Amino acid sequence: MSPKHTAKILAPETNFQHRLINDQGLLKKLVETFKKQGKKVVLTQGVWDLIHEGHALYLEVAKSYGDILIVGVDSDELTRVRKGPNRPIVPETERLKMLVHLRHVDIVTVREASHDIGDLIRLVRPDVLVTSSSTSDFDEKMKSEYKDVCGKIVTMPPQATTSTTARIRNLTIEGAEELASEVVKLTQDFLEKIKKG
Repeated sequence: MSPKHTAKILAPETNFQHRLINDQGLLKKLVETFKKQGKKVVLTQGVWDLIHEGHALYLEVAKSYGDILIVGVDSDELTRVRKGPNRPIVPETERLKMLVHLRHVDIVTVREASHDIGDLIRLVRPDVLVTSSSTSDFDEKMKSEYKDVCGKIVTMPPQATTSTTARIRNLTIEGAEELASEVVKLTQDFLEKIKKG
């Protein structure tokens, strides 16, 4: 791996084209290079839909466990499988770009629906794997499965007072209430017109 490539990843500029790594062979080489340089590699994964302060705080804490933070991002297809047909709200490319703009994120990579939850973990073999206690599909049994390929597994509580799912639910409820109010008003107007003939 060229020092120029690793320098662009660690530079203060966004360098999206260098920090989005979907080639698994290249990602593996980068991780090996960083580890040879004595850098501690941290991995976390998720959807990262409607990025908010809780996500940023979570990533800041995750980065504090090492030197290089790699973030696995669920593809749109994988997000629909995990979260339902109406997700994600924000398309994959935009989620990737938003994450790269966060100062604590060094590398982003996409997890496809064809990948199992452990593919990226086994590829990166992180010094620290950071998970969220709100992730229901990565339970204690799975943690014990991956403890041999991770130096350490850290489970953090959510860093926000509300989740993305709760925010979407609130927006949906507000939208439904506005729609219901409009329907009532239109119905009343229609009935008034009928009465007047």
